[in-house]
Amino acid sequence: QVDLVESGGGLVQSGNSLRLSCAASGGTLSTYAVAWFRQGPGKEREFVAAINWRGTSTRYADSVEGRFTISRDNVKNTVWLQMDSLKPEDTADYYCAARPTVFSTTPTLYPNWGQGTQVTVSS
Repeated sequence: QVDLVESGGGLVQSGNSLRLSCAASGGTLSTYAVAWFRQGPGKEREFVAAINWRGTSTRYADSVEGRFTISRDNVKNTVWLQMDSLKPEDTADYYCAARPTVFSTTPTLYPNWGQGTQVTVSS
């Protein structure tokens, strides 16, 4: 069990960037795969990006490929989501989630979740 706290959300204009952080407490994140999911207004939670426990493998949703970058530092117990070229359709609450070792794009397979951080992109 690991506690996750997201930060870095906010209001930005289309085309700008944000970097979200997912910090772990109460345990080490180094043995967990971490993913970012998002849930927009009136929408289901969707997969955004994931990284394996060593940081050697990543996966992105088609909608963010080439614009978002997920990375991690296991010494700092933190995972980041760098979001560039933001679009209004990226507006959502963003959540990080962790599961042992291997990542998945299925949210129900993640037992550990943060509380979320809100991202709003204006046109």
